[in-house]
Amino acid sequence: MSNPIPYGRQNITEEDIQVVIETLKSDYLTQGPKIVEFEKAFASYVGSEYAVAVSNGTAALHLCAMALNVQEGDKVITTPITFAASANCVRYCGGELVFADIDPETYLLDINKVRKLLEASPKETYKGIIPVDFAGRAVDLEAFRDLAVEHGLWMIEDSCHAPGGYFKDSKEQKQLCGNGNFADLAIFSFHPVKHIASGEGGMITTNDMALYDKLLMLRTHGITKNVEMFKNSIEFAVGTSSQLTEVDIMSRGDETYPAWYMEMQELGYNYRLTDFQAALGTSQLKRADKGLVKRKKIAETYFQAFLNKDFVKGQSGVVEGHAYHLYVLEVKNRLELYNYLRENNIYAQIHYIPCHLMPYYRQFGWIEGDMPNAEKYYQNCISLPMYPTLTTEEQHFVINTIINFYKYNEGNY
Repeated sequence: MSNPIPYGRQNITEEDIQVVIETLKSDYLTQGPKIVEFEKAFASYVGSEYAVAVSNGTAALHLCAMALNVQEGDKVITTPITFAASANCVRYCGGELVFADIDPETYLLDINKVRKLLEASPKETYKGIIPVDFAGRAVDLEAFRDLAVEHGLWMIEDSCHAPGGYFKDSKEQKQLCGNGNFADLAIFSFHPVKHIASGEGGMITTNDMALYDKLLMLRTHGITKNVEMFKNSIEFAVGTSSQLTEVDIMSRGDETYPAWYMEMQELGYNYRLTDFQAALGTSQLKRADKGLVKRKKIAETYFQAFLNKDFVKGQSGVVEGHAYHLYVLEVKNRLELYNYLRENNIYAQIHYIPCHLMPYYRQFGWIEGDMPNAEKYYQNCISLPMYPTLTTEEQHFVINTIINFYKYNEGNY
């Protein structure tokens, strides 16, 4: 193969390009109608009541932690196998991360490890849990919700890998990631390698109106123009202005505020998404389901190709409800394979270096051996190319390159 094959890639169509051009020619580049259009479409897609578009997935996580009032010293549990942002959002607010190990079969946060942590500590030791739908596999949020309720915890679902992914609840009902039925808040990313690409971008979904209103304020400097939330007096707002006319006012019952008036009520951030990014996201969302179908087909091909191969840890087959952002194998001679693939223009990736062993988190006392399942997984994991425009020829080239590597190195692993 002469062209590089990355582990992930965006797919920008002519329709995507046209909607961006139309938005660039419109009156609004930011804070315009495309934002609300994208939010409503995305909320409908995942089945949540509300959605808030933001500048990226990290911003989404930060705003969630702020909206849930994470304070200095608050302890929050998450997985070590995730991108650092899942943990960092708690640190931004001064909270303390406590990692719990993964299930070695699913690579997801192990609920039994979390339960042991909670039961080994006095009530109110922990404030929340951040499960991650790693690689696109959906966490059983019903089980985590029950555990969270039992211990009085909030829950943020990190669904950056899993738009369109789902699990089945105890009634065998399909529960989409981010639908708001179980987690207080869920977040998504629209980075180019994700299912839906808007360049950069993120989304927060929830069924809680109070959290929704707070997120809207925090997203824009802590400022609100919602007249129902104003705290300053009418006299202050009006100042020395003359009689207000109907076109100049915002009404709250018998009270009227001038149309220019707004209030900064929180210390927020500028975490807004632009209208042209929102337009691209809305266009991409329209074909998200087709992308899922293709991803599952690619996953099935990989599964069949590596079934019963002695250089691969046993696989469980294509998983129902898995959104397949990544296709991860645990392999022998991982470093040598990684380098061999790069020599053949195949740019596989490693997801992830365990968060607790990053130098930043080591300063809090985390050491090797604390998360044995996560650490063992990291020693062998590799993410193969996985994106809807991956051709059959390209995928077979990836498969054959891997098989040939182990064939030629037989006896050395």
